[in-house]
Amino acid sequence: MTDKQYVINEITIQDSWRMFRIMAEFVDGFEALSKYQPAVSIFGSTRIRPGDDIYQKAEQIGKLLAENGFAVITGGGPGVMEAANKGASSAGGKSIGLNIELPLEQKPNPYTNITLNFRYFFVRKVMFVKYAMAYIILPGGFGTMDELLESITLIQTHKIKPFPVILVGSNYWKGFFDWIKEVVLKQGKISSTDFDILQLIDEPEEIIKTIKKTVIL
Repeated sequence: MTDKQYVINEITIQDSWRMFRIMAEFVDGFEALSKYQPAVSIFGSTRIRPGDDIYQKAEQIGKLLAENGFAVITGGGPGVMEAANKGASSAGGKSIGLNIELPLEQKPNPYTNITLNFRYFFVRKVMFVKYAMAYIILPGGFGTMDELLESITLIQTHKIKPFPVILVGSNYWKGFFDWIKEVVLKQGKISSTDFDILQLIDEPEEIIKTIKKTVIL
């Protein structure tokens, strides 16, 4: 066997085992999360700290969701995720963290009472959307925007059933909304019905009302 053939065989073997690891993550996620319905996924920056207005709002939203019978799903890390899990946990609700293995290890926050660990981002993202009755997006960075854009793309292309996608923080998201409306929509890159997928709501109580209008508990 040549060196080149050996390398190819090693890659093939590694890919085969990787497939089984991916399947195992899907199975574990499906079995665990199917028990906790209805649920809402919450996203936002890891860099928000306790005492910040956004942290406090995420905590309040998590608490209200739990009080209204919803499980709360987050990425299980710090910042907005921690705040939402804290709120849900304080109300005696199901506080779920989908933790991801990163080079700089992300430790699960202490407010999750159900924790799942994922190696693969794409498997974790399936869990967020498959078991969510709504997405709540607070201010965040690239990761938050990735989750936001994927959700509205899946709804736009009818790959999933429509559900509320709610952005929280008018000041933060205003430029994004304006750009979609004044540039993307006006240039015909999306239709007006695509723009309607998104909602901008700041008040936690109004967020809960909006979700409950579209979800049968």
